[in-house]
Amino acid sequence: MNQEITRLLTEKDPLLDSFDAKTRKGALYCIAGRITRGELKAETSMIRHNMHMHTFFSYNCLGWSPSHIAVAAKLLGFRYAGQVDFDVVKGVDEFLAAAKLLRIPAFSGMETRVFIPELADKEINSPGEPGVSYHMALGFKSGKIPDEAKAFADKLEANAVKRTRDIVSRVNAFLGDLQLDFDKDVIPVTPAGNPTERHCCFVYRTKADQVFGGHEKALAFWNKVLKTDEKTAAKIVSSEAALEGAIRSALMKRGGPGYVQPGAGSFPELKEMNAFAKACGAIPCICWLNGLTGGEADPVKLLEFHISQGCEGVTIIPDRNWNIADPEKKAKSIAALEAILAAAKKLDLPVVAGTELNTPGQKLYDSFDQLPLALHLDAFLSGAEFLTKRFA
Repeated sequence: MNQEITRLLTEKDPLLDSFDAKTRKGALYCIAGRITRGELKAETSMIRHNMHMHTFFSYNCLGWSPSHIAVAAKLLGFRYAGQVDFDVVKGVDEFLAAAKLLRIPAFSGMETRVFIPELADKEINSPGEPGVSYHMALGFKSGKIPDEAKAFADKLEANAVKRTRDIVSRVNAFLGDLQLDFDKDVIPVTPAGNPTERHCCFVYRTKADQVFGGHEKALAFWNKVLKTDEKTAAKIVSSEAALEGAIRSALMKRGGPGYVQPGAGSFPELKEMNAFAKACGAIPCICWLNGLTGGEADPVKLLEFHISQGCEGVTIIPDRNWNIADPEKKAKSIAALEAILAAAKKLDLPVVAGTELNTPGQKLYDSFDQLPLALHLDAFLSGAEFLTKRFA
């Protein structure tokens, strides 16, 4: 693998990841031409694919645009590729056009959170938040929302931005000496004005270096504010990603000053999101976590419920279901993974797999050649093939 390909697969590119759409398009066509001429040699693979890749229109851990994830998919020889963003479809047209140019079977989707009244007393796939569930719509053929669904889409995006703005307001109140101006500090680090918690963590980290006169003094501030133990302190010294993760965990997640417990009314109800998906020509899909919560304990019952609500597919992030150090936890998690796959097969639901790419350290593609994933490769490939053909 030459140096340029390595860079494209590990770093942010100033042109391909520019916030200017014309610049990105020019870079994409240049790279596509070089691949066609053999100047950049793409790999080939019959098993590599990733059907859940976030872009910088929500948050990508490498800062990649929709065009960049398509280029990475091509260079790595992906058989299929899927783009997903939180709460928006701003990257759909760009990704589908790039995938078509590079001849990669692909689909686009949206991920969000919903409230499920029927499961209001059960934790599902959002830790510590009963009734709240991550949920997807897959198969958008365009970023243009139909008129009948536009009000819902606008509200979904506006509410997501408001939640992030409110988190910053609460965290600012807690931090005191370190303050972010949401509009001046946070919005500019996003290409379309819809920042996430992870964007805020990045800005808090970089601004702290400025406010406290250098990284070492900023680290002292963070260790005090975050009340880090010795192990965590050592991690954040050596890793910017670890520091941002610690900021998010301590200040924005459950138990932190920026956190507010969600419930009914915090997110759209499941039926509303499913209706939106179908109005856009997409299909509602279940996001499965690990089978270890009350809401996911009975996979057949869970899938039957979602089918009754109009869902037509299952999405899984399999790396977190087997790549586990503790042997006992690993065994339980693999058993749960096998149970959900068996349930999906029984109920004839397609299953797609991916790695998200919205947290530093996540893989560009799953280890489908290793156990236990190799045992279920056919299910993942058939799900990807079915959905990419359906929405071609």
